[in-house]
Amino acid sequence: MKKMWSPWRSRHIASTTRQSDEERAELFERIARSDDDEANYVVYRGKTAFVVMNLYPYNNGHLLIVPFRRVEHYDALTDEEQVEIARLTDRCIRWLRRALSPDGFNVGMNLGSAGGAGVPEHLHVHVVPRWNGDTNFMATVSDVKVIPESMDRTYHKLLAAVQEVE
Repeated sequence: MKKMWSPWRSRHIASTTRQSDEERAELFERIARSDDDEANYVVYRGKTAFVVMNLYPYNNGHLLIVPFRRVEHYDALTDEEQVEIARLTDRCIRWLRRALSPDGFNVGMNLGSAGGAGVPEHLHVHVVPRWNGDTNFMATVSDVKVIPESMDRTYHKLLAAVQEVE
């Protein structure tokens, strides 16, 4: 049986399955323009980039650091964007430690379609909290990943951590 309950994903799935390639490419730009951070799970807005929760997380608290402007190639980022993205990576790690107490992290980028990017036209950095023993039998036997906490609950934990750390 491969049934998992994750109701927060249905809104995103419904919206992306009806989108063209260009509409999907504009995903981060729409989020950046929106003033409803809670509905979009935006955790933090900087000067050149923002932090948003991934709607298809590998684990609870999976964050994306996204430049406000659409940039496909890392070497097309300005110096200011590169510096802010690096500093936001540090902040995300500190916020996640405070909010979720992970044992480690995966941090990186999937650049281009061949590199596995879900939105190849707009680069973003993944910051994924990891816990010892977080791979369980579900992933091994059923090719299913269990996310044990709702997006809303994790979002509010992260907001509290941002306030405490900043």
